[in-house]
Amino acid sequence: MAGNSFGTAFRFTTFGESHGPAIGCVVDGVPPLLPLEEADLQVWLDRRRPGQSKFTTQRQEPDRVRILSGVFEGKTTGTPIGLLIENVDQRSKDYGAIKDQFRPGHADYTYLAKYGIRDYRGGGRSSARETAMRVAAGGVARKVLGDGITVRGALVQVGADRIDRDRWDWDEVGRNPFWCPDPVAAGRWEDQLTAVRKAGSSVGAVVEVVASGVPAGLGEPIYGKLDADLASAMMGINAVKGVEIGEGFAAAALSGEDNADELRTGPDGKPVFLANHAGGILGGISTGQDIVVRFVVKATSSILTPRRSIDRFGQEVEIMTKGRHDPCVGIRGVPVGEAMMAIVLADHLIRHRGLRGRD
Repeated sequence: MAGNSFGTAFRFTTFGESHGPAIGCVVDGVPPLLPLEEADLQVWLDRRRPGQSKFTTQRQEPDRVRILSGVFEGKTTGTPIGLLIENVDQRSKDYGAIKDQFRPGHADYTYLAKYGIRDYRGGGRSSARETAMRVAAGGVARKVLGDGITVRGALVQVGADRIDRDRWDWDEVGRNPFWCPDPVAAGRWEDQLTAVRKAGSSVGAVVEVVASGVPAGLGEPIYGKLDADLASAMMGINAVKGVEIGEGFAAAALSGEDNADELRTGPDGKPVFLANHAGGILGGISTGQDIVVRFVVKATSSILTPRRSIDRFGQEVEIMTKGRHDPCVGIRGVPVGEAMMAIVLADHLIRHRGLRGRD
C-alpha cells in the first residue's frame, strides 16, 4: 500500500489499524535541538481523544503517546522520531455481522476492489483512528513553528446550523464540547446532537482552521502552492468532502472590486491589507495575514437506520452498523485539522529557510 506518507522536508509516515495492537508514525525532517517530550504531544492528543462527551464515540482510548526515537535528553536529534500509541479498547465483535457486507458511505467496497482483502474491524486502515497519529505529528510540527505562529480551529457549522460570526470568541472554544466559538450556537447544537444520537443517526459539519503569525513568503508559485498543499492535507482527513481557502466558493458571488484585498502602507513602512478574502495566500504564497481554511466533514456513515447494500457475494442486503460511533465526526475533526495545518506550515517553513536562510 502506497500513500502512507505526507510532506516534503517535514514528512511523516503512519502505520497501524483501528483494531490492531497499536498505531504509530515516523516523523522525519525535524531540525535538531528542539525541546520535545511526550507531554508536548499529549496535550494535543487529549483534545482529539474519544469518549470525552456524549457527542463523540464512547470508545475509551487513553491515546498515551510514546516517543521511541529521535529525542535525547529532552531535545530532538535530527533523526527520525518514532511515535507509538497502543489500542486498548477494541471491540471487534461489533463488526462480525457485517464482515461480508459493504456499508454504504464507507470504503468497504473500494478497499476490497483494490486489494482483494479488507479489515472489516472498524474499517481497519481507513478508520479515523489513524488520525491520532496525525495529531501527534502535528504536535512535533508546532515545535518547528515555535511560539510566534499559532494554529487554532473551531467548529462553525453542524448540519445546516451555522454560528453567528459576530459572536465569535476564541476563548469560548474550550468551554464547550463542540469547539464552538459561539456560545449560543453551542447551546443549540447540544439539543440537536442529543436528538441525533438518540435516533442512532448522524450529521455533517464544517471546521475552520486559522493560522496567525505566519510570515509572508511561504509556498511556491506553481507546484507546491501553499493553498494546494493545505487543500491536500485537509482533503486527506477521513470523511472530508470539500475544502476552501478564505472566501472559497463564496468568492464566485463577489465582484473584482469586492474580492480585491487592497493594500496601504503601515506606520512601520510595511504593507497592510485592508481585507483578507484570499485567506492569507496569493499566488500560492503566504501574505503574512491570517491563513484561513475551512473543510466540510460528511455525516458519519455508521448509523443504526437500515440502509440498502450488497454483500461480497453479490446478494442484496439491508445493513445497519452497530458499535460506538460519532453522531458528528466533525467535532473531533477540529484538532485533526489544526494538526494538518501545522504540518503543512512546518514543511513550508523548513523549505523556505533552505531557500532564504533562517529569515
